[in-house]
Amino acid sequence: MPDLGNLSEQRQPLECRVALVSNDRDLSSNWVNALNATAAQHENPFGLRFESVTTAALEKHLREQDRLQALIIDGGCSTEELSNAEELADRMHDLRAQLNVFLVAQNSFLSTQGGAPASVRKRFDELFDRREGNFNHMFRLVQAFIARRASTPFADTLKEYVFSARDAWHTPGHSGGDSLRNSPWVGDFYRFMGEHVFNTDLSVSVQVLDSLLEPHSVIQEAQDLAAQAFGAQHSFFLTNGTSTANKVVIQQILGGGGKIIVDQACHKSVHHAVIMNRCEPIYLKSTLHPEFGIYGPVRRADIEQALDEHPDAGLLVITSCTYDGLRYDLKPIIDCAHERGVKVLIDEAWYAHGYFHTELRPTALECGADYVTQSTHKMLSAFSQASMIHVQDPDFDEYRFRENLNMYASTSPQYLMIASLDVARKQMVMEGYGCLRHCLQMVETLRREVDATGVFRALTLDDLIPAPLAGDNIRLDPTKVTIDVTASGYSGKEIQVKLFDQFGIQVEKTTYNTVSVLVTLGSTESKLLRLVHAFKQLARQPRRRSHAVTARQLPEFTRLTCLPADAYFAETEELPLMDNGVLAEKKLVGRTCADEIVPYPPGIPVLVPGQEISAQIVQFLQQLLQGQTATEIHGLIFRSDEPMLRVVCEPKKSSGDNVKKGVKKDG
Repeated sequence: MPDLGNLSEQRQPLECRVALVSNDRDLSSNWVNALNATAAQHENPFGLRFESVTTAALEKHLREQDRLQALIIDGGCSTEELSNAEELADRMHDLRAQLNVFLVAQNSFLSTQGGAPASVRKRFDELFDRREGNFNHMFRLVQAFIARRASTPFADTLKEYVFSARDAWHTPGHSGGDSLRNSPWVGDFYRFMGEHVFNTDLSVSVQVLDSLLEPHSVIQEAQDLAAQAFGAQHSFFLTNGTSTANKVVIQQILGGGGKIIVDQACHKSVHHAVIMNRCEPIYLKSTLHPEFGIYGPVRRADIEQALDEHPDAGLLVITSCTYDGLRYDLKPIIDCAHERGVKVLIDEAWYAHGYFHTELRPTALECGADYVTQSTHKMLSAFSQASMIHVQDPDFDEYRFRENLNMYASTSPQYLMIASLDVARKQMVMEGYGCLRHCLQMVETLRREVDATGVFRALTLDDLIPAPLAGDNIRLDPTKVTIDVTASGYSGKEIQVKLFDQFGIQVEKTTYNTVSVLVTLGSTESKLLRLVHAFKQLARQPRRRSHAVTARQLPEFTRLTCLPADAYFAETEELPLMDNGVLAEKKLVGRTCADEIVPYPPGIPVLVPGQEISAQIVQFLQQLLQGQTATEIHGLIFRSDEPMLRVVCEPKKSSGDNVKKGVKKDG
């Protein structure tokens, strides 16, 4: 009988496959047998198992074998064979970048002074001589490299410290939960949250846990592993989200001012950074899909035109992928910016998983971006607010970057978030490919079953691409599934409410005729079954919609009358937005807005600080606030339930000024 009391602690034993890639059958057979015999005789915590694969079968093996962790490539005995092995390693990196790769060769390095060429050392983790046959050494080295990749230096140190049960005479005040544990008033919260939520909530007083603001040991080691995992030169952990990450990077490049070319539909943190750093924004217009009310990327031609017209710009900021999963063909855009000396920041908040599956690459870093910000918590297994900045700027000033980071980072970071970043990285390098392959299989099932209802429809890339983007090679992240609900007769919001109230399902977002769901590492077959069942049930209850709803297109951007920072910090007054409609319009048109006004959804500013207000904008905002389906608008001020806009005060004209102006005019 198994010990049922310990079922929660039981887990599937680890199994790591290591493929010996060679067309030499004798060598493959002998070495694989010897290595497996060695593995059986030694401590083997990762369950290393060696197998032989020919070069012709390798690509298929990489695509199908989720548990593959390393390759040992036979480089033969000649320079030509070595060159072939290097090319093979490069191709395999494009498929599974996280695998450790080793080279076995003979004589090839002897003619090279100093040993193996630099190109070989760059491509392979370690080198073995074919004639040596020291399988104990080879086994230990392969195991050591896998162990390094599988390590979580910060999370392990945090766990060891907690289990050492030190008495706490330092912050935080709950002291490992002792202030709550036995309380008759709040003890229930302690029991609900669990012991380790509190005893892992420590402070910078615990020096063994390193410092996020000035890392030298386990946090730095964890960040180095993250850089290696995501393909960056440097990676930095943040515990206050990608909003902070964007602000740090923009301050790094444009602190004190300068031109920034930016998608008008970018995250609000970018708009905030424009104000905080006194930047001059060059806004790029997003494209609207009128049928579904979804805003997509900026046309490549518009980006290139802005780069040509503003050669003095310091930074280009693009969001890829978008909330709806649309992502740019980034390399030509980044190359265009770099040719003009413009740095590039890609907001990959929704695409931290992209590097870990063949079908989702290339990522922004692979396309040459200087800075990439990622919300590790959105699609991976990190806690909310846990994010990363990845850097490969050739002009990177690390000292200045740390100072900029420290201006925004808390001096009391949440150590659970740091540990979750460490663990999320480990999961992706060890099993990310297999997890994402499973996600993509679930996506196929979800799309097929939704379409089979005959009422709901999972939108494809062609459905989501508005006409102006047809030639821009836009791609779709399949883990974001947008479902057209038009034929059901219900709005997207109504379907969202029905899914929640009737089936206990919470979706990610809606438009007036779509709902969107995310397929993440945490998606399971049971959740998928319940979601499909819900759509099938709702498909049996269609209704006739009384009138068709159309997308409201954002009004045209007018112009900036001053820097956003000047408007935001200027002397201002509040004017009513709805006061008698026409009267409000008369007072507001031509004035300069002092705040960012953002209807949600879609979360794109209608006004930014410093922008001139037009009649079209006033009428648009009034329409959003009217009727039973009033839209939530961020940035408005409400006085006695009356919506107000904050505008820059007009300069007062004195009689002396009029005289001077009159004299000038007469002259």
